[in-house]
Amino acid sequence: MSKNYIFSSESVGEGHPDKVCDTISDAVLDACLTQDPSSRVACETYAKSNLVVVGGEITTKAKPDFNAIAREAIREIGYTHDDDVFHADRVLILNAITSQSPDIKQGVDAKAAEGKKTAEQGAGDQGLMFGYATNETPELMPAPIMFAHQLGRELTRIRKTGAVKWLRPDAKSQVSVQYVNDQPVRITNVVVSTQHSADAKHRTIERFIIDEIIKKVLPAHLLDKKTVYLVNPTGRFVVGGPQGDTGLTGRKIIVDSYGGMGRHGGGCFSGKDPSKVDRSAAYMGRYVAKNIVAAGLASSAEIQFAYAIGYPDPVSVCINTFGTGVVSDEDLERVVAEVFSFKPAAIIKQLNLLRPIYSKTTNYGHFGKNDPDITWEKTDKVQALRKAASKCAPAVAAATLKKAAAVVKG
Repeated sequence: MSKNYIFSSESVGEGHPDKVCDTISDAVLDACLTQDPSSRVACETYAKSNLVVVGGEITTKAKPDFNAIAREAIREIGYTHDDDVFHADRVLILNAITSQSPDIKQGVDAKAAEGKKTAEQGAGDQGLMFGYATNETPELMPAPIMFAHQLGRELTRIRKTGAVKWLRPDAKSQVSVQYVNDQPVRITNVVVSTQHSADAKHRTIERFIIDEIIKKVLPAHLLDKKTVYLVNPTGRFVVGGPQGDTGLTGRKIIVDSYGGMGRHGGGCFSGKDPSKVDRSAAYMGRYVAKNIVAAGLASSAEIQFAYAIGYPDPVSVCINTFGTGVVSDEDLERVVAEVFSFKPAAIIKQLNLLRPIYSKTTNYGHFGKNDPDITWEKTDKVQALRKAASKCAPAVAAATLKKAAAVVKG
């Protein structure tokens, strides 16, 4: 049934305290994978004021310099101003890293072990993961989260050019989109908060954000005279980053995924190597859902996996096309099982995940990016899915594929 509603999603900038921590955790992961692709990494970071704690469980042949990695990540974000309490060269860094639990290791390793059901590589933990795609944007992502990411990305780009001296790293954006018959028709509200130097005037910030960011980034046809712009609505945002708020890896999971439009299983992504299905299976879910929508088999698709620690096969796979599928969801589950494998080792191989690519994912969403290293955004299984779908009901195969083509055009 079609619905009329307003849906909002937020994004945060690289300097947000939680994203600072995500950035450090993924930088540690990439450093380990660069030297040792078989690294097992679960890196968590905490930041407050001038303190950074890098902790977690890491087993690797690599010899990363955790302090140097953290400082370089902070410097790249932009915490280098003389008045920053949280400063790349002055933060105190504590190392609380241990090796991976041997009990977890035996479950993940592709080896037999007492009590283990199989000698295959198993999932690194139990849990459930979701993938989602929709045809309402070119990226096959929900419009509110894509618009929020685009605002944050442009704000960061301008800040890092140095052209606007008063901009500082911490920032948030939020976009509210009105849907009519389940289609985005207008933007009702835009909220942007950006940290700034103490000498910047609110009216200067407001005009710059509205004229140079919002109106140049968001689709003009979705903005109208009734659109409400809220820029730094408290009136002042000088104290920000870890000075103003505590940061922790993995607290922005809705920002990282679908902005609330598609569900999230609960496990965060950043700082985890791909043996952790929290990350790799969520990427696989996006890959599957995006190819379903790109193939025209549905205009929106969500897939859920669930795993048991140490066990290679998912304990469940569930697909929901919200009534938009050209075949039944049950048939689509069989189609997907024919085209994809969901064993952890197979996911890693299919998506080529044992590479130092994860710093590219940290900011502005793990999905919807156009980068050859982001393999889960490829739509290279479209033809295989269409061919498998046509087998579900051979008598209506031609009609199914014709309808699929119409969905893609629409």
